[in-house]
Amino acid sequence: MKPVSLVVARLVRNDLRRYLVGGLLWLPVSVIPLGSGLLLQQIFDRIGGQRVAGLDQILWLCAAFVGVEVVRGLIMYVANLYGGYWWDAMATLLRANVLRSLLTAPGPAAGRQPHSPGESVARLRDDVSDLVELVDESVPLAGTFLFSGAALAIMATVDPVITLVLVVPMIVVGVLSRLMSEVVRRLHSRARGLGAAVTAYIGETFAGVLAIKTAGAEDAVLERLREHNRERRDAAVKDRLASDLLETSTSATVEISTGLVLLLAAPAMRRGDFTVGDLALFTSYVGWLTALPRIVGRVLFRLPQAAVSTERLTRLMAPHEDAGHLSRNSGVWFHREPLSPPGSVPDHGDPLEVVEARGLSVRHDGSGRGVHGIDLLIRRGSFTVVTGAVGSGKTTLVRALLGLARADEGAVFWNGRLVADPGTFLVPGRAAYASQVPRLFSESLRENLLLGRSGDDADLARALESAAFEEGLAEMADGLDTIVGPRGVRLSGGQAQRATAARALVRMPDLLVVDDLSSALDVETEKLLWDRIAGAARDGRGPATLLVVSHRQAALERADQIVVLDRGRVAGRGTLGDLLENCPEMRRLWHEERVVEAEERSERPARPGG
Repeated sequence: MKPVSLVVARLVRNDLRRYLVGGLLWLPVSVIPLGSGLLLQQIFDRIGGQRVAGLDQILWLCAAFVGVEVVRGLIMYVANLYGGYWWDAMATLLRANVLRSLLTAPGPAAGRQPHSPGESVARLRDDVSDLVELVDESVPLAGTFLFSGAALAIMATVDPVITLVLVVPMIVVGVLSRLMSEVVRRLHSRARGLGAAVTAYIGETFAGVLAIKTAGAEDAVLERLREHNRERRDAAVKDRLASDLLETSTSATVEISTGLVLLLAAPAMRRGDFTVGDLALFTSYVGWLTALPRIVGRVLFRLPQAAVSTERLTRLMAPHEDAGHLSRNSGVWFHREPLSPPGSVPDHGDPLEVVEARGLSVRHDGSGRGVHGIDLLIRRGSFTVVTGAVGSGKTTLVRALLGLARADEGAVFWNGRLVADPGTFLVPGRAAYASQVPRLFSESLRENLLLGRSGDDADLARALESAAFEEGLAEMADGLDTIVGPRGVRLSGGQAQRATAARALVRMPDLLVVDDLSSALDVETEKLLWDRIAGAARDGRGPATLLVVSHRQAALERADQIVVLDRGRVAGRGTLGDLLENCPEMRRLWHEERVVEAEERSERPARPGG
């Protein structure tokens, strides 16, 4: 089954009752015009004198016509209200499946995401809409087919020749829609891609306002935005033109068909074989008959658009997932209360004793850079530091261990058992990661620490104290409810990094992985942070096992084990004393760091970090 067909079938089946009820509601909306046309025929025949009738009878027929149309309007109103829920539910389902895959599917998600978050947002907004619209277009099809069959049968009893002529334009529209499907698909794909590029660029512009202003690049940024918009506009115009051509050709069948009725009916009316009521019947049905080619035409030109959308959405998902995973019913709660948030300390039945990496290798884009054949053994209660020069592979190593970067070779073991997918296994509470670059949202500090999990103020206070952030919190007027701004812009660099560390600490992981906090913390603040974390571990209030990327003396002096990397390979392993005696690379790094820290102390004596 083709991907689009599979998605359509799944969306229908996921809420089949509501889909069928919606179809049944639209059935009378489509069929009632049969009665309206017959009533018009009777009214005009009586007004024109083809049938003898009094004024009262004509008025009753008019009242019946108005009543039928009022009922039809009420049913249409209810059908639109009812169908809106189904539309939103299916759109939510598709978006939830994409997000589930990005967050929980095996394998690193970074390789599946486009070059910018804006592109992903555009896909979740526009491509999901295209898929649901395709299914939604099919709802009135049954009623439209039923009306068309009955209307053609009624019209054939009046004049079969005119009825046959009316069918020809509808067939032409269907053939034209089919022929243009590939053109529509290609134009729609380009329009969607360029539209997403504009969304991405705007998002990056807002995120980099400070950099743009300090560089005096406002004019250049605006000109680039205009260029993106010109390309998007041209592609959107072509895409809309192709769609509107199909819509226009379909709508033109109304005028063409009406003209054909008038041309062919005139001689019959002169002979008396075709009454004024018959003409009213035909012209009434012609407008509704064109709903069939119009709906079929919309479905036909939405099919290539939906193919593009399916392909773009599945590219966000894991390699082993396809259109079936995109549209499967994954348990989104539509009719009941949502699940309660998970606890702040996730449970697991296999507490850490030892975690090991064997032969871990990551190669970046075939360039040879990365890490090569790294062995790493971390025992419970240990403090392990990975150090090395800039570009030596420190961050790559810890990200590969946690499954955040795809390992080309090697394996990870937890308590001696092979971990098939570290990215979905080494998560809170087994492991928590404080990255080198803080990732904060424009929410309160509380929300940034919990990220949807439950937790009381005591848990947060413990984590913030361990992260040496209690003084910074005391300076905030709204405390934990302080809004940190987009990407944490209302916090200093040091505060943002310590908030990231506190977010990891509040989950009480067995293994805490911290990637180079020194970029925004001064020497004294970082030393205080390690003292706090060590003290919390001794008291059972924090993680006992740490894997740290750092070149600072405070971390190196505390380490039970230091792994020195040089150009992606292990240059030395052991305690600080052993490495300073036996590892030239460690001696070089140690000397450089002592010089840097001495200069920092002389420039900022006794100054709290960030």
